[in-house]
Amino acid sequence: MSTVVVLASPPREGFVCDRLVDATPLSAAQAAKLYAASLRDTLRTAERAGGDLLVNYLPEAELPEQYHTDTTPEAEVRTLASEALSDVTAARFERQVGSTTAARVGNTVTHLLREEAADSVAILRPTAPLVQRADVDGGAMKLRSSSVVLGPTATGDVYHAGFTEPVEFADALTDPATETLTARARDADLDVDFLDVQPTVDDPAGLRAVVSLVRARVRAERVAPADTALFVDDHGLRVRDGELVLDE
Repeated sequence: MSTVVVLASPPREGFVCDRLVDATPLSAAQAAKLYAASLRDTLRTAERAGGDLLVNYLPEAELPEQYHTDTTPEAEVRTLASEALSDVTAARFERQVGSTTAARVGNTVTHLLREEAADSVAILRPTAPLVQRADVDGGAMKLRSSSVVLGPTATGDVYHAGFTEPVEFADALTDPATETLTARARDADLDVDFLDVQPTVDDPAGLRAVVSLVRARVRAERVAPADTALFVDDHGLRVRDGELVLDE
């Protein structure tokens, strides 16, 4: 079976989407709410796609001490998942293991492929809410002929990374991650394919694109990520003269 892994952090103020606070009108609290909305949309998409869903949450030990609370990250993530998924009991919840994001991704991918005999593993970032079921299923189809399938962002990062074989994951997400992961795959003599470019909400430029596309999709009565669209509408978030503004 293929496995879709959603990387999830607890939506704590100042920790998630922190780049937005200085570069956009969003406060740390609003940025955390945006992250939570995008995570719920991503979980919903992953559930609708084929394969097993694994919610890989960041444990308290990997959070800087100033972001520790009395609630565990697992509990926070499970609450968000229960709000998003039609059957939360069908999803697996496991903590991320490793000292860096690349190490944690590598440990998860390698374990699922080698220890659990998964046919393929697709890692999804929780900050690309415009990704739809067709994108995830399309990635799974591409993995039938290519060992690595990457979904790039406009800045060279990745929102999706699918594997049928592990690569050398140490520092594999070094910017630009799309190039770095491709190089690691080719070094291992593995074929690489790509999905369409998608913006992410944790990058200021990406957020402008997401806001504009969400508003356009809603106006056109097309499919839009429900929770992210609600956040955009509730906060009057829009793009005006190339800049993000809040019309609350």
